[in-house]
Amino acid sequence: MSATWPVAALLVGYPVWWALGFGGLSVIVLAVPMAVLLWRRRPVRVPPGFGLWLLLLAGYLISALMLTETPPGTYGGFGPGRLVGYGMRLALYVSILVLVVYLGNLTERELPQLRLVRMLGVLFVTTVAGGLLGVLAPGFSFTAPLELLLPEWIGGNSFVQNLIHPTAAQTQKVLGFASPRPEAPFEWANAWGSNASVLLVWFVIGWWVYGRPRHRVLVAVVLALAAVPIVYSLNRGLWIGLGLAVLYVICRVGGRTRIALCAAVAAAALAFALSPLATLFAQRLDKPHSNDIRAFTVSATLAAATHSPLIGYGNTRNATGNHRSITTGKTDWCDTCGHPPLGSDGQLWLLIITQGFTGAALYVAFFLGAIRRHWRDRSPIGLGGVLVMGLVLLYMFIYDGLVTPLSLYLVSFALLWRNGAGTQGRPA
Repeated sequence: MSATWPVAALLVGYPVWWALGFGGLSVIVLAVPMAVLLWRRRPVRVPPGFGLWLLLLAGYLISALMLTETPPGTYGGFGPGRLVGYGMRLALYVSILVLVVYLGNLTERELPQLRLVRMLGVLFVTTVAGGLLGVLAPGFSFTAPLELLLPEWIGGNSFVQNLIHPTAAQTQKVLGFASPRPEAPFEWANAWGSNASVLLVWFVIGWWVYGRPRHRVLVAVVLALAAVPIVYSLNRGLWIGLGLAVLYVICRVGGRTRIALCAAVAAAALAFALSPLATLFAQRLDKPHSNDIRAFTVSATLAAATHSPLIGYGNTRNATGNHRSITTGKTDWCDTCGHPPLGSDGQLWLLIITQGFTGAALYVAFFLGAIRRHWRDRSPIGLGGVLVMGLVLLYMFIYDGLVTPLSLYLVSFALLWRNGAGTQGRPA
């Protein structure tokens, strides 16, 4: 059997995992055969920055010492839910590292760079299909097989429920009234936005830059369709990320490519401005729905973290109240009330509350190091990989990287590593 099957199962087979209830947890399942195969092909190469990720893992293990603590300004006691969340994040951090090392140890003959890029492109098409499902059938959901197997004390946990229960969209009052935000086939709407932007980069590189004319027609059609869920996602972070991505590419390419890209962007902008999507886009910009909530959550996260600045608290905590009142919280008559957990508004803030400022610094250093090492790689994969690393550092202020986003960030990191290893070469 080909050594690439776990990678194909993860990226191309992702819709099946989602339907089964595993979704982003599929990387944990597939990390097991990857680890076995790595063990058999020793010695194993590791990427630059590997030590930083190991330190990040070590810090997370140490942070377990604080799981029973309740910092000032938070509420909630120690219980099974806190342990489940901690254990799941730890398993994901380890599994994603196994995935990166596995990808880096596959030869170009076993897994060509272009094939890996195109697998990510296939997942982008899946993402667009899920986004359209969220727009057209926002109420679509079903009970996955995994939900039926898990005991209630695990499956009933809100964090776990988001991961294992397939839904097409989240309904939120971002515009002042209930409106759906696509999330299929991922765990929540913000994950959909982050993943869509990262996968779009590899879709364009794999199927446009290295594609034939018929492939480029497909790319144009898919991108036109993708505009619908991208706008309906009401995701300002996604929009900003895409805008900065375009500026990055324009600045880093030259000659005819730059001219052609500018012309394409101008034509796309004109078509968008004349479409009905422009109205929805303007409405979202006029409704800064989450600004006050994010400001409160971030300030509460930083305040709590100052009481354990080096190792954090191992898991998130619930803030006392919200940006309007100190009386918000779960009660006997409203068990769904409460403020979003601290750290839920960005991977940087999640790391600060779970692993302290030390963990956040290690995370930033890992991705900054990747940018520094590969900045001079001007191949399409080099440019795309550095772009994704930059998006990671942007999104850490607004998106929680777990679960699927961080997996895709690290697959992109592995592409950069393979591209600069000298044995893979440039895709033909």
